[in-house]
Amino acid sequence: MAIARQFSAWTLITRWLHGWWLVLRMGARVLVLAVSSSTYRPVQRRRILHGIYRATWPMLPGFTLLTAIFGLVVIRIVLSGALSYGLTRFALDVLVRTLVLELIPLSAALYVSVRYSLAEGELIRMMRTEGRFKALLAQGRDPIRDIVMPRVLAGQFAVITLTTVSGLVILVLTYLSLYGFVTWGFDGFTRGVGQIIDPLTWLILAMKTFFMSLAVAIIPMVATTSDHDGQGSRAHAELIRLARLLSVMLLIEIIALVGSYH
Repeated sequence: MAIARQFSAWTLITRWLHGWWLVLRMGARVLVLAVSSSTYRPVQRRRILHGIYRATWPMLPGFTLLTAIFGLVVIRIVLSGALSYGLTRFALDVLVRTLVLELIPLSAALYVSVRYSLAEGELIRMMRTEGRFKALLAQGRDPIRDIVMPRVLAGQFAVITLTTVSGLVILVLTYLSLYGFVTWGFDGFTRGVGQIIDPLTWLILAMKTFFMSLAVAIIPMVATTSDHDGQGSRAHAELIRLARLLSVMLLIEIIALVGSYH
């Protein structure tokens, strides 16, 4: 029994390490293809642009609306609390740091992963299972470049776009909540935002958004040893990919918090 338990534990550890090795290998291949001129041939560019449009546009209005509604609720709560305790001057700092710097990038990454990347990853898995990857290789084509790469770039673009647009919407709503439909407070507002989001904070925000978008785009596309034909194995593989994605996003968030507030 003890030997069986040790063997089972070693098998689980081996599969876990193998899964992460596949993620790192896929990430390396994607980075190499991203700087390769063959990735951006006219036919490939059309695939990439179509993938970006298909990934971003259907999600942008809904996510922006949800973010605006949630942001308005948080803004009203923070402003009401700040007025009650006489801490109005700290309200802008709390709102920008909480919404723009922390919640929106994480929410955008989770939204894109659920609405786009995981579904496309399952489609990639089915293509691989049905032998379409081998057929493309037999034709002299690279399935990673022609099938996976457009979806990776589309997922990245969607996360970055949703984060940028929603962040700007939240800043506009914050300004309107603080000053109303007037222009006299614009200079003070932009000065306050600039003091909160200094160049180092901008760099950390950009890097966090980029690496989260990279994780959301790549991890669901990676096939593991659990990707078999069975429905149970398929659901198990999806849960593994989701858990792996969440762990990477949590790690990125922790590193960003340490860099911002240490």
